[in-house]
This record gives sequence, C-alpha cells and structure tokens, in this order.
Amino acid sequence: MTIYKNENIKTFTSLAFAISGFLVMILFLPDTFSSSAKIMTGIITLGIILWSFEPIPMGLTALIILILMLIFNVAETSIVFSGFSSPATYLIVGGMMLATAVNETSLIKRMSYKILKRWGSTSKGLLGSIIIIQQIQAFFIPATAVRSALMLPVSKMIIETVDAKPGSNLRKMIVLGVAYGGTISGTAVMTAAIGNILTVELLNRFAGIKISYFQWFFYTFPLWLILIPSIWLLLLKVFPLPKEQQFFPEIESEMNDRLKELGSVGREEIRCFIILIFLVVLWLTEPIHGMHPSIPALIGVVLMTLPKVGVASWEHVVKINYNTVLLLSVTLSMGYTFVESGAAETISEYLSADWFMSLLQNPLSAVIVVVVTAQIFHKMISNVSTAVVTLVPILISVAANAGTDPLLVGFVAGLTCLFGFILVVESMPNILAHSTGMITQKDFLKPGLYATLITILATILVAVTWWRWIGLLVI
Repeated sequence: MTIYKNENIKTFTSLAFAISGFLVMILFLPDTFSSSAKIMTGIITLGIILWSFEPIPMGLTALIILILMLIFNVAETSIVFSGFSSPATYLIVGGMMLATAVNETSLIKRMSYKILKRWGSTSKGLLGSIIIIQQIQAFFIPATAVRSALMLPVSKMIIETVDAKPGSNLRKMIVLGVAYGGTISGTAVMTAAIGNILTVELLNRFAGIKISYFQWFFYTFPLWLILIPSIWLLLLKVFPLPKEQQFFPEIESEMNDRLKELGSVGREEIRCFIILIFLVVLWLTEPIHGMHPSIPALIGVVLMTLPKVGVASWEHVVKINYNTVLLLSVTLSMGYTFVESGAAETISEYLSADWFMSLLQNPLSAVIVVVVTAQIFHKMISNVSTAVVTLVPILISVAANAGTDPLLVGFVAGLTCLFGFILVVESMPNILAHSTGMITQKDFLKPGLYATLITILATILVAVTWWRWIGLLVI
C-alpha cells in the first residue's frame, strides 16, 4: 500500500510540474514571442518534463503533445501531422520489423556466442566483445535500444557464468559495457540511431541539405574508431579487477554449450544474412540509386517475410512497439511545428548575441561551442529525440544569421546529442541497463563524466583533422 501511494504521489507531482511548466511558458515568456510561439514552447516544456520523469508511458506523452498542438492550432494541421508521413518514420518502422525478423533466427545469438567464445575468456576480451557485438549489430539493426535489449540477456548470462557479485566492479563493467557500447554504436551508421535520422530530416527540411547514408558514415567513422577503444579502456580503468577476476575459462565452455544448443547453421540464417548484406549495400549506394534509406528498409521487411524467401512470419514481424513510432513521429512533428510557430526563430534571435555569433563564424570555435552547448542541452532535455528536434532547428537558424555553414552546426549538434553517459535518462541503452537493477545512477557518474569529456575531445580532434581534410570544416 505504501509503495502504491508513493507511486501515485510521484505521478501526480510529475504531472503537476509538467502542467506548471506549460503555464509558465505561456504566461511569462516575453512579448517578443507570438502567442503560437509561447504555446508551442509550453507544449515542448510539458513534453520534456513528462519524458524526463516518465509518470506516464512515453508513447502516451507523445499522443498528448500531438493533441495539444492540434487543439491550440499552433500550426496548420498538415504540419502537425507531417511527422507521421516522414520517410524517417517508415525507416524506424522498417528497422523495428527487420530487428524482429532477424531475432526469429539464431543469427545474432550465434554471432554473439562465437565472438564471446573467441575473446571472452579474459576481462579485457569480455568487455571488448560486449562492445564490439553491438557495433556489428548497428549495420543491421536500427535503434540503439533494440541492440542493447538484445545484448542484455547475453550479459546477464555472462554475469551468472562468471559469478559477478552484486555491487562488484566486474558486474558494473559488464552492464555499463552494454550501455555505453550501445550508445556509441549509433555513431557511424545513420540508420543506427533515431537521433541521426532526425538530424538528417531536419537539415533537409530547414537547410535544404541532404546527407546520405554513405556521407554520414564518411563523416563519422574516424570518431567511431576513436570511441570504441577509448570507452573500452575507460571502463577497464574505472573498474579495476583483481587478478582472480580477469580470467574466465568457463566462458568458452558455456559458449560451446550454447552453440551446440543452436545446432548447425540453418538455411534461415543464411538467407537472413544474405538479405541483411543486400540491405547494407543498398544503403551504402544511395548516391547511385537515390533511394531514401527507408525504401531499402521496407524492401528488407518484404524479403524477410516473403514465403520461401524470408525467415519470419508476417504476423509476428508486424507486432512492433507503437510507442516508438508515436515518439518518433510526434517529435518530428514537434520540431516542424516548433519552427512553424516562430518559437525557434525567436529563441535564435536571443542567441544571436555578438559574442556568440563571432564564435560561430569561426568553424573550429563553432564546433567547440556547439559540442559543449549540445552536451549541456542534452543534460537538461534528457530525451534524445526531443533534444535534437528543438536544438538543431535553433542552431540552423543561428548559423544562418551568423553566415556559418548550417551543415556543420546542425550535424555536430545532432551527433553530440547521441552521446549521453552521465545520467541514466540520457539514452535508451542507459535506461535499459539501469532497469536490470544491477547498477545505480551513482555508477554512471564517474565513468560518464570521463566518457563525456572523451567524446568532446574526440569530436574536436576529428574536426581539426578528418573534417578539415575532407572539406566539412573549412578554416
């Protein structure tokens, strides 16, 4: 009864806080904001609070935001609903269906077990395997949350096998390896993170700049290659292990048993692998055929579910999590409406102070300012999608006022919003790892602070070297 009452109090307090935030924005924002801009800023504030404290399901919050935008008529109905017709929405829907189809086979499990069998017998190899498996999955399975959800059962099995005690550094290292590995797995593959997809859509809509799947990979793969070993080394250093916990000969035996249970490679796995490779080729060759990434994703769904060709039943694959669909569609609509209402332009005018504009006019200082700003903004607005759809349009507008390339500013802002390590609520991999009950918010603080500093410094390093060499950053 006490727990029930505490939950009720938390729910009603969060709802009251959200409604208060909504009313404060409407009543106390200066008159430089139009009435539509005030209401839209209030709606976004309400959404941020509800998504941060989650007193109600995230999909329900998205639906409430959609209804409020329609009731208050902050933009044309076609704009408010436009997120649902965006190719990005169909890319995520296709990605979730693909993930379900792939999980119908033993392909991902077999790959994970083989990697762990080969390298999982030492603490360094075990952590490296947990991180690398998710990087490989990123090419085939969109959404960081899905990859981390697939990895958590494997990590729990590892924890039981090596007898990692509650509160031990070994347990923390393994679970945070899943969380941080899942987060950085979205870096180089455009379809691997919802934030990436939103960034591409916003740049296309508000700056007329199109980034292909290949271009995103071309811009980001050096940063990805830096972050993988850096995060691996960071977790090893922050959670040192005694010698007796650095070797796990039982892992190889356990993985052998698991592989025997799976049996030999079946036709379904082979067909699944061929279809996935075909999809990656289609995504990489977008500059040649011109198809939006959502089209290959939907082609993949058809191939995965076709009788005699595919590997999964349509009835199973079509049962996707509609919370995610609502979240993505509404946040996209929210971003479009945020600009349409005039709120983004008004806020950008406040940010157009001389000192801030002068910093943005220099490409290198622009990267530094945007990276730091995005990190701070993401701490305040925990939901990645919300952070991207509010910050990227504002910075695109400010960049236009400063005469700076909106591609560089918008791209860096969207990419940086992906990297959330300090707070549990900053990323879905963090939330999923924390939901296991094996780690606490306190366990994220020290490694998260270091990981944040690493991503900031790594981004600046890539900017002054690789981005400068390929012409993305012109000094």
